[in-house]
Amino acid sequence: MTTAATTATDTTNKTKRTLTGVVTSDKMDKTVTVLVERRVMHPVLGKVVRRSKKYHAHSPDNAIKVGDTVTIQETRPLSKTKSWKVLKLVEKARME
Repeated sequence: MTTAATTATDTTNKTKRTLTGVVTSDKMDKTVTVLVERRVMHPVLGKVVRRSKKYHAHSPDNAIKVGDTVTIQETRPLSKTKSWKVLKLVEKARME
């Protein structure tokens, strides 16, 4: 026998999607643009090809800079284009 309270808690504890990518822009206030690349097999040629997509992610302290590798997590819509938040900084960009 399940109650409405247990059903509600089961749906709220779902794991959210996380992606890792490189920051390409930090010009906006509290927002960074993250380029996420994935490798997929081409259906006809059988060759591995790279697919990429850019996401806007929320960075509340503006500490993330261009070239940094970050992990982003799916969240509720924060603006028209922003539905991700920066979870952690994986690697700082090398300054040369």
